[in-house]
Parts: sequence; C-alpha cells; structure tokens
Amino acid sequence: MIGAPNAGKSTLVNALVGQKVAITSAKAQTTRARLLGIALEGETQIILADTPGIFEPKRRLDRAMVNAAWEGTVAADAVLLVVDSIKQRRHELVPLLEQLKDRPENKLLVLNKVDASAKEPLLELAQELTRTAAFGDVFFISALTGDGVPELKARLAQLMPTGPWMYPEDQVSDASERLLAAEITREQLYRQLHEELPYDSAVRPESYTHRKDGSLEIRQQIVIGRDSQKAIVLGKRGARIKAIGEAARKELSELLGVPVHLFLHVKVDEKWAESREIYEEMGLDWVR
Repeated sequence: MIGAPNAGKSTLVNALVGQKVAITSAKAQTTRARLLGIALEGETQIILADTPGIFEPKRRLDRAMVNAAWEGTVAADAVLLVVDSIKQRRHELVPLLEQLKDRPENKLLVLNKVDASAKEPLLELAQELTRTAAFGDVFFISALTGDGVPELKARLAQLMPTGPWMYPEDQVSDASERLLAAEITREQLYRQLHEELPYDSAVRPESYTHRKDGSLEIRQQIVIGRDSQKAIVLGKRGARIKAIGEAARKELSELLGVPVHLFLHVKVDEKWAESREIYEEMGLDWVR
C-alpha cells in the first residue's frame, strides 16, 4: 500500500486484517518503517505491506521512510494507491502517479474517506487518476467505517498467486511484540500531545521481561530532539507521561492478554535522527 501521508493506509491495513496491527494518528508520517499485516479471506492469505507516506524527503529520516515505502512494492502481486479523497494532496499524488504508470504489477486505486465526500467529485477524481496510471480496479471505501473494505479484500484475494501460506493462521503481523509495544507508546505520544510535540521523537525498547506471575514488565525510552520538549512530554508534576503510559499499558494488556507493567523515561538527544542503531530498531535502512 502506498500513498501520500495521512491517506489512511494504516487504518485500512487494520480493517483488512480485522484487528490492530499498525498505529494510526492524525499526525502526518506516523508510519515509519514498512510493516506487514496478515489478512485471511477464506483459504487465501494476503500479506499487506503498510508503508510510510511518500512525500518530498528533506532529512535523513525522511529519505529512509520514502525508501522503505518504495521497497514495499518490490515483488508485490498488487500495488494499492490509497488516496485521501477529501484532501487529495495533489503535490504528492502527481509524482506518485508518474512513478506508477509504467509499473507492471496489478494496480488498484483506493479512494478512501468516501463517507465524508460528495459522490460526483469522487467519480471525476477516479476517472482523472485512472487516465494517468491505468488502474485495473477502483474502490471507493471508508477504512474507518469499513464501507467497501470487504469488496476490496475479496478482490485482493483473487489476485494472490497459488502457493503455501507464508505465516501461521493465527499470526496477524510480522512485527515483534517489543516493536509493537514501542509503536503503541509512540501512538499515544502523538495522540495526547498533538502539535505540541514536533515530529522528531522516537520510542526505543529497553527491556521486555516475563515475570513469574505471568505479567510483562516493559521498559521504554522516549527520545526527543530538544531539551525544551522535555517539560511537554512530562507534563505538570509528571501528569502527561503518566497518562501516556497508562493509555499505552491498558492497550498493550488488552492486545497481549496479560497484565502489563510499563515504565517510561525521557531522554534528550539532539542527534537521535542520525543514529544508525535507532534506524535498525525502527526497521529502516540508514541512508545518506
């Protein structure tokens, strides 16, 4: 799945899988590394590559994310271009269409957020985009409400080649529990701080321990780029970081099915976005 930032790719992956495997937020470029979601449709297993939004990269992290997005299309049986039918983001959409038009894969156009769009402009948009990149199929969906998602899933199943399943039946993602836990904390960081915290923040896993009573002890480090951001993340008397940790802990406990003890601390590192080790943790290539 490719598209401009905030097109709804991660929400769509979650809808197709049937449960949460990718984090979402209103903040652009929430997805950083390529993540695989695993969906089942009858006897067919569909491996969904959720990719970062593609945009004009300016920093090393931007370049690594855009590289990860295009790498997600390599050897794919189908490429889905997911478009926010309301915002459209034409300045980022046009270069994507140019790159797609000569690609040999099955190309599907997915117009998302149609529950909030007028019908006539949607049809005009679909015709315009199809003229540019010759999409084989067009779907009008709302990843949030689920409208049109079953039809899209059925079509994807038809496009999958015959062969053995690549993952066990009960596996829904290729992400480790450690990475998933860090991602869920990062999601809460974005959701609770909105525009207060700039994009340059990361959550690093430190330890992941199974206690004798069956519960999990998870320790994570929130890395921020400037000392002035520390007070924002901590909040008054530590109230904000406590709320972030509590929300993440509750979701992790429900997701993993065991009690979770989550410990967070904040570290200031102005050069974290240049760290090869952090890129590896995020599943990104360290690019020049």
